[in-house]
Amino acid sequence: MSESITAAAGPSGAPMMEPKHADKRDKPRSLAGDAWVDLRRNKIFWFAATLVVLILAMAVFPKLFTSADPRDCILARQHGGASGSALFGYDFQGCDVYARTIYGARASIEVGVLATLLSGIIGLLFGLATGYFGGWIDAVLSRFIDIILGIPFLLAAIVLAKRFSSDSNSNGVVAVTITLGILGWTTAARIMRSSVISAKNQDYVAAARMLGAGPGRLMLRHILPNSIASFIVVLTILLGANIASEATLSFLGIGLKGDAISWGIAISDAGSYVRVAPAPLIWPSVFLAATVLAFIMLGDAVRDAFDPKLR
Repeated sequence: MSESITAAAGPSGAPMMEPKHADKRDKPRSLAGDAWVDLRRNKIFWFAATLVVLILAMAVFPKLFTSADPRDCILARQHGGASGSALFGYDFQGCDVYARTIYGARASIEVGVLATLLSGIIGLLFGLATGYFGGWIDAVLSRFIDIILGIPFLLAAIVLAKRFSSDSNSNGVVAVTITLGILGWTTAARIMRSSVISAKNQDYVAAARMLGAGPGRLMLRHILPNSIASFIVVLTILLGANIASEATLSFLGIGLKGDAISWGIAISDAGSYVRVAPAPLIWPSVFLAATVLAFIMLGDAVRDAFDPKLR
């Protein structure tokens, strides 16, 4: 059997091979693909991402950055200046400020991540329910969200943190995590609700419904994957806000306590000695501000990349 020749014939009758790239068509990129193209060109994104990776490495592997023990405090070194063994000097208890600043990242990141995950779960459930079902469910849950938003955040955080941290043996991590988690989900829920309302009116959702897909399948397989981008962006920004909130509560004396090492605790303890030794106050504040700024900048960059109106 003779094989059929699919190549185009040239002027002399000989088969002429087509270029390999002729069969390759430009595939349309998805929203995530377009966003990644924009992010790769965004210097702010790379700066924020590098800073976030550095902070996360500092929180998970603090011994890579310092070999000093943050709990090794000798009163004879009180307010000692910077040296080769203590880059930021010593605080009023004779503790290494650099070591305590490095190790302070772990508690702040831990509380921020766990509180953000808790807020994300609550916001996801509320956003999906209100956006998909609508009607009286939307009305009731939306009014409940408005009530939570109407409560002053700091006042509610103080009351809840005091209530959850009644155990004197606790270091306050669980109490602060629950407090921030149940107070910070409202914005994420509203963003998720609006995204679900927009997605459920699309043609692919109507087609899946006509093929017999139930509410659970529609929400999890069709609506959620196309609504999650803006939700994740909000959680990224919320993570930075939760880190700042933990430091605020710890500064007020109702956040982390006991043997916990936190930037908020360090700032609170150093406030009374700022005129004598400003370094124990300045350096934890700088690290805290840089961390919060990095997460907020990262969230803003991702949000701008995923927003088609800004392209």
